[in-house]
Amino acid sequence: MPKSSYAEFDFTSADLARLRFAFSPASEAVASLRLLQDPGRHALHLPWIRAVRPQLARLDLRLLFALVPLGPYLVDFLTPPPSSPLPDITAELDLIAGADLDAAVAEAARVPAAGTPVVQEFLADPAAGLARATAELRQYWDIALARYWPQIRGLFESEVLRRSRQLTRDGVGSMFNDLHPNISWHDGRLRVRTLAWERSGPLGGDGMLLIPSVFHWPDTSVMAEPYQPMLVYPAAGVGTVWSHDVVPTTDALDALIGRTRARLLVALSETATTTILARRLSVTPGAISQHLKVLLEAGLITRRRSGREVFYERSRLGDTLCAAA
Repeated sequence: MPKSSYAEFDFTSADLARLRFAFSPASEAVASLRLLQDPGRHALHLPWIRAVRPQLARLDLRLLFALVPLGPYLVDFLTPPPSSPLPDITAELDLIAGADLDAAVAEAARVPAAGTPVVQEFLADPAAGLARATAELRQYWDIALARYWPQIRGLFESEVLRRSRQLTRDGVGSMFNDLHPNISWHDGRLRVRTLAWERSGPLGGDGMLLIPSVFHWPDTSVMAEPYQPMLVYPAAGVGTVWSHDVVPTTDALDALIGRTRARLLVALSETATTTILARRLSVTPGAISQHLKVLLEAGLITRRRSGREVFYERSRLGDTLCAAA
């Protein structure tokens, strides 16, 4: 087993003020490439692997697989820190295509396959290499991930909402110490177990991006200088992504309020929007809204508005009903 190392970050009040969550489609795509190279390591994602592998046979992904090998190291320019909390894949591909050429060469030269023809071509003409890598990642995304992104994004929306509330309610230490066994916080210092590198020192006032992930499960990933510091961790509930329409209820609860409303009430053990619920239950947003109205009038759920979004969760009466049924 590889020896663990640690990346340590000393936070100032300025860093804490700039701590924020974001999603990264590119980071998810890159992490999923590793799964395809060794699917047996992560049985949780086998439903996705079985679904997409036959469709990938016609793609040439040699460069991507060379730049994203198994093991502790992969190139960082394929996973740029998100430029906004909710970037789309096109925006991130634009960042990849515009990566610094010298940095891309230095990173590509470190991969185990650096001596192979496909990486040598990249090193000889990095501008063309970046264009090829970006094109391969675009094709890969369209086939392997685009149709699954709504349900993945729904999981991330729930995760970010839950962690933001935890941060506000319990503080940064409680939030970090609850993210993953690799991650710990003590007295202003964040410590992340790594396999690839070591770091110790101040964060530098730039803050940190916290990126929930599906395909990094069960591991974590951390990025620092010269990039915006970024911590990637497995989102809670990853196991529900490939069975997003399965919400267990009881016969008694189904008989009492109807199966769809029962599934909604069970799903609202965590705060969610109409859109998130529609994705998870595979029901139209319009139908979800009608059922939510009934549950709200019955006092089984509550709602609150944040900006343009309306968030729902179970009330105490709803909790009691789910526990008793």
